[in-house]
Amino acid sequence: MEKFGVHNPATELATVGLGGAASVRYNFSAAALYEEAIRRGEAELTAQGALRALTGQHTGRSPRDKFVVRDANTDGEIWWDNNKPISPEHFALLREDMLAHAAGKELFVQDLVGGAEQGHALPTRVVTEFAWHSLFIRNLLIRPEAAALPTFVPKLTIIDLPSFKADPARHGCRSETVIACDLSNGLVLIGGTSYAGEMKKSVFTVLNYLLPAKGVMPMHCSANVGPDGDAAVFFGLSGTGKTTLSADPARTLIGDDEHGWSENGIFNFEGGCYAKTIRLSAEAEPEIYATTQRFGTVLENVVLNEGREPNFDDGSLTENTRCAYPMHFIPNASETGRAGHPKTIIMLTADAFGVMPPIARLTPDQAMYHFLSGYTAKVAGTEKGVVEPEATFSTCFGAPFMPRHPAEYGNLLKELISRHGVQCWLVNTGWTGGAYGTGKRMPIKATRALLAAALAGELGNVEFRADPNFGFAVPVSVKGVDGSILDPRSTWADKAAYDAQAEKLVSMFIANFAKFESHVDGGVRDAAPGVKVAAE
Repeated sequence: MEKFGVHNPATELATVGLGGAASVRYNFSAAALYEEAIRRGEAELTAQGALRALTGQHTGRSPRDKFVVRDANTDGEIWWDNNKPISPEHFALLREDMLAHAAGKELFVQDLVGGAEQGHALPTRVVTEFAWHSLFIRNLLIRPEAAALPTFVPKLTIIDLPSFKADPARHGCRSETVIACDLSNGLVLIGGTSYAGEMKKSVFTVLNYLLPAKGVMPMHCSANVGPDGDAAVFFGLSGTGKTTLSADPARTLIGDDEHGWSENGIFNFEGGCYAKTIRLSAEAEPEIYATTQRFGTVLENVVLNEGREPNFDDGSLTENTRCAYPMHFIPNASETGRAGHPKTIIMLTADAFGVMPPIARLTPDQAMYHFLSGYTAKVAGTEKGVVEPEATFSTCFGAPFMPRHPAEYGNLLKELISRHGVQCWLVNTGWTGGAYGTGKRMPIKATRALLAAALAGELGNVEFRADPNFGFAVPVSVKGVDGSILDPRSTWADKAAYDAQAEKLVSMFIANFAKFESHVDGGVRDAAPGVKVAAE
């Protein structure tokens, strides 16, 4: 049996019931998948050689259509307040109908791995209806050596059939779109959506379920490592600078989105990157821009002009335009996807209320509090109906992908921070001198200078003050940084307005954290903010 080509589906996929497929393209290369995607009318070639695909109705994830099978294994393990259950009976019907739908189709299979550390890796077989989806996931996950493929045994199988439409009455779901995860049997079914990111995040969800039981911390974060082996982890929601700030030419990129922290250190879950491209420019982000100009990259929902040149400033299809490329397309990317235990953890927020300082040092208890809070803020115009700054709390900086209760992840993180003596910092890339609309965005030069000083250990001996609202330690002065921005209240012309904003934000933190209070110890509860109005 050849390693690359069309295999007998009865021998390759009979174990998951896909023996009725007309043909199976097994571990096709990028070139072969290009040919298939173009031949089938799924995608088109850009002027520079990337592959551009459109996803139609769904230009982002569909979290309201994601379900987890509730069975004897998962009933007491899953955070059901955050995860929608589907019965084993409904899942069985969904599986039966999806397999019947696949009969007679040409399918594509990639045998891949989630996790760069062998002892905690998740061998994953991805079956797709679209050739470009096969290329996408081939870029995003880790590709085993060709010699390992004949003996590859998956622990997770994903079946992705965009043309399948679910029946809510029959399948126990919400709409014709469904992402259903059977965590007990290692099977994910995706139907009714062409958005490729659902596959990537399904692998992340399964790892978030499996790894904490092994004492491994799964993290929605970017990571890099310095020349002396000093690794750093960057947590942050969309728009906070997670990808931008971890892309440092002086440091090696481990990964930009998903990692684990084991007894051996940190490791990337992925073998590629899935970067936003809206308003991407060669000047601002040259390394990411360069990936969009080469063969092998998948551009998702990017508008092309008549010469098939990408127009990254055009958000007419969606603001969520993306590119998916292998990690080695980034010049300073790690070849192993691994590093030692982190020396520094950065928690990023874009505070549009203008209340938080640009950097603050966190104790382990404060780090757990802010990790469970997962705060950032939306600004006016980012979403329909948002007319003033709006707080967003996404626990663990990635609530949609967390099957277990947040306290499990938070307690594990706190224990790892304490065990390895990790220094934690909260970095605000949001607004200063006023809220959004009045103040201005935190200068990126200042953010980079503060971040560099933190990573280099240069803030260890500077003078700190206690923030009157949140209690964390804030540097009084840092070499090379305008000292005025370190005290956010002093940057506001109207001090009473600042105090009102601070009180408002603190009250939102307290209200959001109420659901976690019974799951954390007294030290974490005491890390909660409380307004103590500063003197004039």
